[in-house]
Amino acid sequence: MLKHETIETNLGLMVVLIVLLISVAGLVEIVPLFFQRSTTEPVQGMKPLTALQLAGRELYIREGCYNCHSQMIRPFRAETERYGHYSVAGESVWEHPFLWGNNRRGPDLARVGGHYSDDWHRIHLNQPRDVVPESIMPAYPYLLRDKLDSEDLPKKMAALRTLGVPYTDADIAGARAAVDGKFEIDALVAYLQQLGTVIKNTR
Repeated sequence: MLKHETIETNLGLMVVLIVLLISVAGLVEIVPLFFQRSTTEPVQGMKPLTALQLAGRELYIREGCYNCHSQMIRPFRAETERYGHYSVAGESVWEHPFLWGNNRRGPDLARVGGHYSDDWHRIHLNQPRDVVPESIMPAYPYLLRDKLDSEDLPKKMAALRTLGVPYTDADIAGARAAVDGKFEIDALVAYLQQLGTVIKNTR
């Protein structure tokens, strides 16, 4: 049995034991999650994002929205009363990459879908202070004038299919036509409007 003094005075041994401890603890915490249905299967009724919604998600990432808006409601009363049902793992099984976020300069968006009209989102994205006077969010007027670039969309959907997202050949083949002539604002609003709609919002 090693004594504390031996460990504390031997830096190399201490590092090895710390790494071993963290590795074992991590395995105990993480490995069981791979075998729980609630963390590996989508929630009932969930569908993959449409081509337009997927394009909107790419814009959400491009504009760095996740830096100020989280998409994960913790199971605490203060959060569920404000934002709705807490987030569950089954909602994120097709998320690549995850957009949970770790800051809330703006409100959590996990359940924002359907709470505001499309027009409200358009006004808000064009000039946030027109609908929320105290907002510190930047304006995105170019989203209303820039057309969507759909060239890489089928490739993205095919790549996501290899990661387990159930896109069909028809989904991939029709991706460009589905977004043809649409503006970036259309895609981003479509993405926002589906967030959290699978699990009924209890807000």
